[in-house]
Amino acid sequence: MISSPFANDTKPRVLVVDDETGILESLRILLKGEGFLPFTAQGGKQGIERLAELRPDIVLSDVRMPDVSGVQLLSAAKQMDPDLPVVLMTAQASLQSAMQAVNEGAFYYIQKPFRNDELLAILRRAVEHRTLRVENTSLKQEIKRRERTTFGRPIGQSKSWLEVLRVAETVAPTDSTVLISGESGTGKEVVAKYIHDLSNRTENPFLSINCGALPESLLESELFGHTKGSFTGAVKDKNGLFAAAGPGTFFLDEIGETTPATQVKLLRVLQQREVIPVGATEAIPIEARVLAATNRDLEEEIKRGSFRSDLYYRLNVIALHLPPLRARADDIPLLANQFLERHAVIRKENPKALHEHALDALMAYQWPGNVRELENALERAVILSTGDVVTVDALPQRVTERRAEPLVSDRAPATPTLEAIERAYIQWVLTNESGNKSRAADMLGIDPSTLYRKLARYGEA
Repeated sequence: MISSPFANDTKPRVLVVDDETGILESLRILLKGEGFLPFTAQGGKQGIERLAELRPDIVLSDVRMPDVSGVQLLSAAKQMDPDLPVVLMTAQASLQSAMQAVNEGAFYYIQKPFRNDELLAILRRAVEHRTLRVENTSLKQEIKRRERTTFGRPIGQSKSWLEVLRVAETVAPTDSTVLISGESGTGKEVVAKYIHDLSNRTENPFLSINCGALPESLLESELFGHTKGSFTGAVKDKNGLFAAAGPGTFFLDEIGETTPATQVKLLRVLQQREVIPVGATEAIPIEARVLAATNRDLEEEIKRGSFRSDLYYRLNVIALHLPPLRARADDIPLLANQFLERHAVIRKENPKALHEHALDALMAYQWPGNVRELENALERAVILSTGDVVTVDALPQRVTERRAEPLVSDRAPATPTLEAIERAYIQWVLTNESGNKSRAADMLGIDPSTLYRKLARYGEA
């Protein structure tokens, strides 16, 4: 018996299609007794319907049927699965029909009446062919995945960053929704693209939209599409990005910026897996995997009533929190070298070296704009450096003048940020509670999970 790699059963699933009930029954009995799992369809029309329902490993079909021919069934099978072996049988074989079947992609063409052992030998070869094709496809996908992992991995060696990449690589082959959180500039879209590149959807589009960059009416049109005349300026039908992504990946950046009305529609998309274009009455099914990102604390936004809890739980199937750059300072030299090499390629010149004093300044700076700010600073430095070395003088003044500040000092900064005040207060409570996070969370009036998340954001977890 030959095992099928495509079905839950250990037997190869064979869909037998013919317009004669007697032939269907005799073939069913034969195949069942020889270790196959047969299913039957009376006529080509029913055969096409059962293709999508059964997802067989092999199709065995008559050519001449009154409703839909075997060649038409073959075409439908190849559209559904190009590697699906289809064996055609007919009592009126001819060179012309055989050539047509082969050109359409038939695995074999057998003439009635045939010997049972002849048919069984053909079907077993078809199973072997199917198994080899699937194993070859899986091997190619694995090779591509390893190549992308090796050469396309986002830069970083800090413990917190490696944990982000580990989770991303684990969830990439699945279809689960991922919610990526982190401050602006931490690389949320880079991680989303990395997940897409490692997924089985990598040959399909990766589309993204910044939900905070468009007004509500325009955002809904971009997300869901619209029909001609649905609003002023809608001169023709337009597909939204959910539909345009096809079986690829759609990345919703800054989803925390959406209005309650848009959130309701996004929730429906995730629940029903369909969109209704603006001005339309019929829904369009979607296939895209959804990834989302935010720089807001959505649990706090839920408490304030500005974000829907049901949408949050739909998005937060897999949670990924990206640490700020100040919490992974060990990655700054690696990132700096990467950016210097990237801009050298853009400028078609040799990469410039980074002077040790310049690196010291980069390491001491707190990077409120995170990785994006670091790249911009180095692009500026490359342009302003006349020699082969980027010196400290070429860095922005804010980078060279500022140094790492203590969490609490005798002299408060002139304009402390809300985050700095919150961070200092949390540290003060933790100190008073001897580092006990559960008691500290109780004193702060927040859940322990919220405290752990804030500490992780500050790089102090």
